[in-house]
Amino acid sequence: MIMSNRFYKIHKNKIDEFIELAIKEDVGHGDHSSLSCFDMNANGSLVVTNNESCVIAGLSLVKKIIQKQNNSIKIKLFIEDGCELKKNQKILTLSGPKYDILAIERLTLNCLQRMSGIATLTRSLAAKISHTSCKILDTRKTTPNFRYAEKWAVLIGGGINHRMGLFDSIMLKDNHIDFSGSVTLAIQKTKKYLSKNNLNLPVIVETRNIKEIKECLNFEWITRILLDNMNLVELESAVKLIDNKIQTEASGNISALNIVDVAETGVDYVSIGALTHSYKNIDLSMKTI
Repeated sequence: MIMSNRFYKIHKNKIDEFIELAIKEDVGHGDHSSLSCFDMNANGSLVVTNNESCVIAGLSLVKKIIQKQNNSIKIKLFIEDGCELKKNQKILTLSGPKYDILAIERLTLNCLQRMSGIATLTRSLAAKISHTSCKILDTRKTTPNFRYAEKWAVLIGGGINHRMGLFDSIMLKDNHIDFSGSVTLAIQKTKKYLSKNNLNLPVIVETRNIKEIKECLNFEWITRILLDNMNLVELESAVKLIDNKIQTEASGNISALNIVDVAETGVDYVSIGALTHSYKNIDLSMKTI
């Protein structure tokens, strides 16, 4: 839970904004289904359980959602973010005004199901390469307006967050390089830009071949060399050439089928877009007690 609290503190403004907009999106000017069935002051209790094994994620976010809707709702957590669950375990209970509990029922389940799916996938991939020093990174291939929750889940699952967006690091991709004329010219322009604007940002450079890697090695101040869509032989050659002078990251079509082979080439990181675009939602239930 400490990790979750730290993530929230760093990104508090964005997460609070997401919660406010998500509640407005669903509840709008009122939950007519609940209003038609019972008084707004009537109390009740619900329990959330999992219908399949998983790594749970999103509990810290759910607490914030509930507090925003009605801080008189009592939430009891039986586990913490990052716990591995077997099927049919009790996750949490909610007690308080029926109207407010049901108003945020779908939002809380959506967040828990999606975040737990990401954390479960991330944990399984991280376990496959735990015998290496390679670490898993997420990407910007996220759901619009749900990025912070998705990247939060990656962290809970044992991965590492790549840049949050275009604003907190520089990543020179193929189009930047081609528009600039070469890797060397792109890096030189970046250095001037950072100096001119007094910025201290990580700089990651995407490379497609040995020639571009060699150009990067003339600028050992850059943060990381991204080895894009290279096969295992190319990755091994690249790692040997770079020789720990600059951190390395393998990217492109990495999955459970090849992640071990990629990690064993000696790269420092693998970035996997599937963590946040191809995960499976975890089946959870919220029932009355």
